[in-house]
Amino acid sequence: MADYQTIRAGTGARSAAIDEGLRAHMNKVYGTMSVGMLVTAGVAWAVGSTPALLAIFRDPATLQPNILGWVAMFAPLIMVFAFGAAINRLSASGAQLFFYAFAAVMGLSMAWIFAAFTGYSIAQTFLVTSIAFAGLSLWGYTTKKDISGWGSFLIMGVIGLVVASIVNIFLASPAMMFAISILGVLIFAGLTAYDTQRIKNDYIQHAARMDDEWLAKSAIMGALNLYLDFINMFMFLLQFMGNRE
Repeated sequence: MADYQTIRAGTGARSAAIDEGLRAHMNKVYGTMSVGMLVTAGVAWAVGSTPALLAIFRDPATLQPNILGWVAMFAPLIMVFAFGAAINRLSASGAQLFFYAFAAVMGLSMAWIFAAFTGYSIAQTFLVTSIAFAGLSLWGYTTKKDISGWGSFLIMGVIGLVVASIVNIFLASPAMMFAISILGVLIFAGLTAYDTQRIKNDYIQHAARMDDEWLAKSAIMGALNLYLDFINMFMFLLQFMGNRE
């Protein structure tokens, strides 16, 4: 009986330690993501609200991108693939620095919205996105339903969105942009819940190994995934809610 009580106490202590570690891990994920959002917002506002800086990347009258503008648009996508390929070779501090550099480049690619949309509509869309993101992420964290099966369908949807968006750059079809925006909001809403549950489950599966380096890099990768979910949901919602200057 004493042995059983000892085993039970040990199991309970280990479970409590995992729960405490999970909370710390998720706090780091959301904290890193939040700093990245601040970096993106700061760079986007600084460039987008300064005509001389924005003119380096886009035509001041039409806001059409020039060569540097195209580079700024596609650089974040290239950096995401590079980050995924290099994460195992980077230290935790190196991965964090890469993430913040990525957030700054993302700010450059988004700077044009401050010249195209009113500040009020940008702030309003950001608030709506924040509320939706918080609700979806909370649901993904607390739900007992296994939503891991959503992953393959959602990733296929993202690939379809990227292809359709590139095609529509040349077609410039308002109807196609509308359809892309609706699908984009739905897909990244699903990814917010999916990624949150995956980050939680990955930690629980690896917590017993006490691999601090892996956990640190996992938190940064999780922050990147949730950051991308938020940014994309915000940009697609802005197509509906944004008032043009």
